[in-house]
Amino acid sequence: MNVQTLERGAGDFWRGRKVLLTGHTGFKGAWMHLWLQSLGAEVWGYALAAVGEPNLWDLVGANSRSMIGDIRDEGRVGALVADVRPQIVIHMAAQALVKESYRDPLGTYGTNVMGTANLLQACRGAPDLQCVVVVTSDKVYENQGSGRPFVEADRLGGHDPYSNSKACAELVTMSFRDSFFKDGPPIASARAGNVIGGGDWSADRLIPDCVRALATDSAVTLRYPEAIRPWQHVLEPLSGYLALARALVLEPATAPRAVNFGPDPASFCTVREVVDAFSARFEGRPGWIRDSTAHAVEARALTLSSARAEQSLGWRPKLDIAESLSWTADWYRAFAEGENMLAFSEAQLAQYEVR
Repeated sequence: MNVQTLERGAGDFWRGRKVLLTGHTGFKGAWMHLWLQSLGAEVWGYALAAVGEPNLWDLVGANSRSMIGDIRDEGRVGALVADVRPQIVIHMAAQALVKESYRDPLGTYGTNVMGTANLLQACRGAPDLQCVVVVTSDKVYENQGSGRPFVEADRLGGHDPYSNSKACAELVTMSFRDSFFKDGPPIASARAGNVIGGGDWSADRLIPDCVRALATDSAVTLRYPEAIRPWQHVLEPLSGYLALARALVLEPATAPRAVNFGPDPASFCTVREVVDAFSARFEGRPGWIRDSTAHAVEARALTLSSARAEQSLGWRPKLDIAESLSWTADWYRAFAEGENMLAFSEAQLAQYEVR
């Protein structure tokens, strides 16, 4: 299976398929929901209410099957899966911020670990289920700072509560798969990292911080400007999640059960380089300054190997870092100019699909 074949047949595969997508009101989830709808899937979303104003879900989520609820609510999740009877489950509901995990470690573990367990437990009784994709993070690996790109067989770990909770979610996924789904629908985890793209206004994320700085004509404060991260446009890992789900259904015996989706190594760059490049698209603003206050330790280098994704799914990134930043800047510029952001987002999706 290769990327071109995947995309040519994607509409036929997804058309009419019943998909349960958790976390659909978040930044990545809203893009995934929009994409699944464009492919003709029958999408049911389950998540907490979208946070903040503006937010991407309010811009693109009209006329959707959206259910508001907490993934930590075992009874509600069980009833949801029983009512929807999904064929495919894509689990993206999460507490996704490192700083928030320090502020609320128990809430982070509750959402990322027990929320995953609640969903997988509910899936045990789903009669029409064909596969489950559990989305975790590039931070699931035990990072000793070597700088070597992580591969799927590397040891899981994580020092901060967010990273550790995502590693725990991987262990929960493996346990349920081995204990309850050996002869049932395939379950796999997808690991991706720092995504950028239009519509993200989350706290403590780099591009949203840049956008807020632009609005106030101020500089971005960076905790670790020299930290290296695998930056990629949000549509890149989402295309991987779709490819993984399709492979699990069509080729269950050979489809991988854990996959990294990272950018081309040429797109690995530092935090300050991303801010400088993004600023260049807005006449050099907002720029950045170093934060001299004390912060929790973060890994200096974090990169992924996507060799398995390419070999087993035919997946590879389409956008380099310059294109990813340009697409992102274009989206926020269109928003500032009052364009129809549902139409603009659909146009970016269409542009991505034909590359």
